[in-house]
Amino acid sequence: MTATLSAPPVVPGPAGAVPWRERLLPRIGGGGWLATLAVGVLAGALRFLRLDLPKGKIFDEIYYACDAQNLIRSGVEQATQSGNAKCVPTGQPGFIVHPPLGKWLIGAGEQLFGVNEFGWRFSAAVAGTLSVVLLVRLARRITGSTLLGCLAGVLLSLDALHFVQSRAAMLDIFLCLFITATVACLVADRDQIRLRLAAADDQQLAGRGPRLGRRPWLLAAGVCVGAALATKWSALYYLPLFLALPFVWEAGARRTAGILAPWRATVRRSVLPLLGLLLVLPAALYVVSWTGWFVSDNGWDRHWATAQNETYGFLPDALRSWWHYHVEMYGFHSHLASKHTYQSHPLGWLLLARPVSYYYPAGITVGQYGCQVASCSREVLAIGTPAIWWASIPMLIASLWLWVSRRDWRGITVVLLVLAAIVPWIPSDMKHRTMFLFYALPAVPFMCLGLALVAGWTLGGRDASPRRRAVAATGIGIYVAVVVVNFAYLYPVIAAQTLPYADWHARMWFSSWI
Repeated sequence: MTATLSAPPVVPGPAGAVPWRERLLPRIGGGGWLATLAVGVLAGALRFLRLDLPKGKIFDEIYYACDAQNLIRSGVEQATQSGNAKCVPTGQPGFIVHPPLGKWLIGAGEQLFGVNEFGWRFSAAVAGTLSVVLLVRLARRITGSTLLGCLAGVLLSLDALHFVQSRAAMLDIFLCLFITATVACLVADRDQIRLRLAAADDQQLAGRGPRLGRRPWLLAAGVCVGAALATKWSALYYLPLFLALPFVWEAGARRTAGILAPWRATVRRSVLPLLGLLLVLPAALYVVSWTGWFVSDNGWDRHWATAQNETYGFLPDALRSWWHYHVEMYGFHSHLASKHTYQSHPLGWLLLARPVSYYYPAGITVGQYGCQVASCSREVLAIGTPAIWWASIPMLIASLWLWVSRRDWRGITVVLLVLAAIVPWIPSDMKHRTMFLFYALPAVPFMCLGLALVAGWTLGGRDASPRRRAVAATGIGIYVAVVVVNFAYLYPVIAAQTLPYADWHARMWFSSWI
């Protein structure tokens, strides 16, 4: 009978540890919260300043702000009167093609601050700020450096696409938050099981090794996956990766601990918990997120099964109707091929080939919106900060090379997390599906994380020469300054500031940005 490790015990310090135990010890340490708070304040200040501008609903806010308002009113989305800015419901059910959680979150802001620009954008700004704080802690955990953690957070704070999505009542920033939170929880679980294995005695490590006991971080990851799925279906693209990473990490830890047949041992010890917490639990939470629809009497397809007058054994009519609704949603997404001015190909996303204009009032003349010249422009352009996105291309190559040459798990993890937000969309282009740059938003935190990791690799370890550290620190400082300047230069066209037309046009570096 094999012992079970139920709680992370005290781990022997490096001085008394054998080499394999040292290799298991994670880089985590206490502290860094004041620096984290400072970066969070920076991110929050940028996102909440002028949050109520521009006035009115921009881009897809016209859908999500209204859906959120109807959820608060009646617990289910409803159709609204065409062209009505106040989202007056028609009394008929609305065909909505995304799960409800993100709209409930938008509605929470409307409930707190009113049905106005600040109200429907408030929750997005909170989610954007929280994702920056989470990234600081995640980066600090995997590097052991508060400086590198803050670097990742500052970069995310200054990414223009993350900034824009944090100030718009749309679903993508909530998806980005939940994906980032899932990864943070999985990495914390990785550290926890490595601590437990490092503290195990020889008897516990015999045979297949110990069971790892309760894994609260894995449970938290499952909750975050469920929240992501209940926000947008595109979270499914990450699900295989979220199942594979903890399995591979645990097998690697067992191998380091000298456990025989570590892959087989991981299957025997942990496959069921992994499937239960990262597959079954999220599926259950997804169903629960539809509670408003289940208890309503006026949701889309709510009584479809009853109207069909068909039975399928034990399956209740409500579940049959819910499933039919999902079939219709899937059909919508599969056949979404209507042309859009700002649609783009996934292969061009990292290049920022085609951003999306969320707001651009035409014909601004003297006296309008503070315009003081003959012709002005005012825009909210959903575009990434080029100094971050373009630098991420060589970063991905460097991360892949460092994984191949040094077997550093962090490098390949970053690559996979970035690609998971882009590559799955490529086959959809063959079906001529309409897609946009902001679909890649969940990749942005991991682009910033990868850039921070490359900065750490450039600086070197404690034994690096002073010259190397000085040169690397100078280069990193110059790069951060370029990012700051780049973001500041773009700020007027991502925050709806009024500019002379010539100044606006100077910021449109390529014709495809217009």
